[in-house]
Order: sequence, then C-alpha cells, then structure tokens
Amino acid sequence: MSDIELVSATKSFGGWLKRYKHHSQALNCEMIFALYLPPAAEGNDVPLLWWLSGLTCTDENFMQKAGAHRTAAELGLAIVCPDTSPRGTDLPGEHDSYDFGSGAGFYVNATQSPWSQHYRMYDYVTEELPALVQEHFPLNGKQAISGHSMGGHGALVCAMKNPGRYTSVSAFAPICNPSQCPWGKKALGGYLGEDKERWKAWDSCELLKRSGSPLPLMVDQGDADNFYRDGQLRPEALSAACEEAGVPITLRMQPGYDHSYFFIASFIDDHLRYHFYHLSQ
Repeated sequence: MSDIELVSATKSFGGWLKRYKHHSQALNCEMIFALYLPPAAEGNDVPLLWWLSGLTCTDENFMQKAGAHRTAAELGLAIVCPDTSPRGTDLPGEHDSYDFGSGAGFYVNATQSPWSQHYRMYDYVTEELPALVQEHFPLNGKQAISGHSMGGHGALVCAMKNPGRYTSVSAFAPICNPSQCPWGKKALGGYLGEDKERWKAWDSCELLKRSGSPLPLMVDQGDADNFYRDGQLRPEALSAACEEAGVPITLRMQPGYDHSYFFIASFIDDHLRYHFYHLSQ
C-alpha cells in the first residue's frame, strides 16, 4: 500500500475534509491533496468528483471557498482536489510569474528541460493520484471531473483524452483554446517547446476537431469576467468546435459574474447535481 500522511482533518456537514501528503513518483516531489468524504462514506463506497483548480491555486481554494460540502454531503459524493503544480522543486525561474511554473502546471506532461523532470501533472491527475485514492478510501470506482479556468482546461482535456474514464465533465470559465491565448501560448511553449503541432494534444478545441468528445460538455462562463473579455478563455471557440464535431455542449453565459469563487459558489450545486446524476446511472 502506498504511503500517505494525514495533514489535517476537519468535520464539515457530517463528513470530513482531509488533507494528505505523499511522495509523487510522477512529479518526483512531495504533494498534498484534499479530499472531502461525505457522511455516506462511513459505511459505503461512494462516487468521486475530481476538481482541478486554476492558476495560483493549491488544493485548498475550492474546499474553502466553493461552498460545495453541503450538497456533496447530501448527495453522498466525494471530492478530490489535487494541487496545481509540483511543489518544492525550485527550478530556475519557477516562481517568477503567476502564469507559468509554480501554481501553473496546466495539467500537461512537460517535455522541455528542466520542466520535464517534475511537471507531469497530466500523469499525476489521471494515473497516479486516482490509483492512490482508490487504494486508500471508500470509493466505488465511478468518477466525474470538473474544474475552473486552467483547471477547466484540465478537466476538458482529461475527459477527451480518456474515453470511458469519467461519467461526466463540466467546467467553470475554462481556458478553452490554450494554443490561441496568451496564457496558453506561454505555458505550452515553455513546457512543450515551440512546435505548435505538439500543443494541439493539450487543447480541447483541437482535440474536438481530431476525435470529438466522449461526453457532452457543460460550461458556465461569467460575462463580466475580465479574463473572458481579454481573450484568455475563448468559450466561443469551444462552442464552434463542438458544433463542427457534433458534440453536445451546454454553454451558460452568466450575466454579471466574474472569474472569482463567488461565481463558482453561485453555480456549484448545479454542477454537483449534474455529475451525481451521471455517476448514478
């Protein structure tokens, strides 16, 4: 059994929010992840929602700010929040900017030195961490995935690259077309090199063009989101790619909402119930 160390445990709505530390072989460093176990997990195996967070976040942001525990407890739904990048590696330039390096792993497998030594977040969130949590906790094997911003990009890409893995996928304000936006160009260029053909394997719009999506997509986007207005998110490109590929998408433009966790907290119950419906089928 792989070793994990309990960092903290806090009771919430009858369930438990716990943080665990472990050594990641994929990332070659120590990592911390957060897990919410609903009351139903005390006597039964429960389904799991993966939440992938955005730039600058850790495992803690969603668990503290999204207000998800009440409905997760009611539904009997576990939630796992990984961190957003390797930690403690101190590579040259790793901490110089908010949108690359520390807190900005982009859920890709880096191929460029020195990032390829540690920045393999895709393998971590799709292979290593799922095996670890399934080994240690009362989970029934059914998984769904969601996320915000950079994590929304990660959720869409993970779902598209792993047909049959997840029962459902959704996102809040995802970076939909990273090969065509400033954040994405910086991250993909740094982690993968300047061959833009390689970028397409990590861009949900490009993946849709290649092979569609194994699942319908549900996306919420605030129309007062500064990053949307600045062209970082490009939900229209995702909608157009879905139409071209014949993939159903529910894109809800939410008037007046920004990019913050107030936006996420306002609609998280819709997403939890959406995922639980599919996890229960």
